[in-house]
Amino acid sequence: MSQEKLSEFVELAATRFGVPGVAVGVWANGQEMYACHGVTSVENPLPVDRDTLFVLGSVTKSFTATALVRLVEQGRVDLDAPVRRYVPEFLLPDEQAAAGITVSQLLNHTAGLDWRMDVETGEGDDALAAYVAKMAESDLIAPPGTRASYSQVGYSLTGRIIEKVTGLTYEQAIASLLFEPLRLSHSSFTTNEVLTRRFAVGHNHGEDGTLSVARQWKDSRANNPGGGAASSVADQLRWARFHLGDGRAQDGTRVLPTELLRLMTEPTVELRGSTLGDALGICWFLRDVDGVRTVGHGGSANGQFAELLLVPDRDFAIVTLSNAGPDGGLAFNRAAVRWALEHYLGVVDRDPEPLPFDDTRARDVVGSYENDLMTLTIATDGAALTIECGIKSAIRAATDAELPPDLPPADLGLLPGDGGEYIVTTGGLKGQRGFFTRDESGVIVAVDLAGRMFARVPR
Repeated sequence: MSQEKLSEFVELAATRFGVPGVAVGVWANGQEMYACHGVTSVENPLPVDRDTLFVLGSVTKSFTATALVRLVEQGRVDLDAPVRRYVPEFLLPDEQAAAGITVSQLLNHTAGLDWRMDVETGEGDDALAAYVAKMAESDLIAPPGTRASYSQVGYSLTGRIIEKVTGLTYEQAIASLLFEPLRLSHSSFTTNEVLTRRFAVGHNHGEDGTLSVARQWKDSRANNPGGGAASSVADQLRWARFHLGDGRAQDGTRVLPTELLRLMTEPTVELRGSTLGDALGICWFLRDVDGVRTVGHGGSANGQFAELLLVPDRDFAIVTLSNAGPDGGLAFNRAAVRWALEHYLGVVDRDPEPLPFDDTRARDVVGSYENDLMTLTIATDGAALTIECGIKSAIRAATDAELPPDLPPADLGLLPGDGGEYIVTTGGLKGQRGFFTRDESGVIVAVDLAGRMFARVPR
């Protein structure tokens, strides 16, 4: 597949999905290829190139987990140890759970912690310490070790472990453990540093469909371990090649033993009905696509989306970065990954077909569901099911920050089988899969979307 074909696809797809700027990098057949299109901002446009920094969102978790594994290799952290060995001040309302949660449960999202906490702890070096202190007020969503549920909170706590063990701030530790030895010179957490480089800003669609710049560029400092890195497509492809390799940097420097790098991609817990994957390794989502094993992680910020996907058996990687909301940026990334898999590897990623609408089954799932930050509303008009996703109104009212817009209702289809699984078939979340959880009496008590659990609100 030629550079020309890649560039042609990227330009057409970015135009189709209305994304101001995109950057795509591919590693295939021992070669790097890049295709960049568009601009960093509709208000202050500069051409996007391979060194333009985008906010990575949750792809940052792969840095946090890999840095932690480096500390394991150095004998400074034990994956099976309780978190309190390293962060003795860690508290939860459930004392027994707080005492028993292990480091590995943070890394594979089985600690029972909620997705996020709506707290602000500032931009000082004590931001993570103050955030962890607030966890004393955060209830569990499930007993530790009983299920996987995606948790930003867990990765903030992991970042605090890194701080305590190294004696550095989280950001300094990641630079020392990863950015510097791997020569990721266009990767940073620091806004002041990013401002000296070419960087992309996020964009969201207004009610009239026009794009505007998202004024909150990235999340607060306490969320850096789970989503605060900014990086370029060239650095991300270098990062991908490191994880495809034997644990050495491109200059031959040994960063991790090969066996520990491979351990990160071994399944630790199965995932049910999730677009994210079939299982979780150490941070990584593991998924079989058309009979081929993939390893990856996605990320979202305010009006920006990132995707990193590896196919280890084919020595293949693709990185996509985009600067528009989910109906543009997320859709572009998904299309680019699927196109690359098919055209470079002959691997076709297909969505499952939903069942025809069934009014009885539909009414069983209708209702409101919520977690600490967001609300899902599932409704029916007697002919179709819809799902609507939005930030809680109380949280919007309590902040001066410009938060991403709520997503309009999209169609939802139930999938075959008795597992209560579904797929979103239209809108910005098109292709996202999830499932409903029932209690012992068969009543639906929760729904999972994008790996996150939302508890059903009593009617």
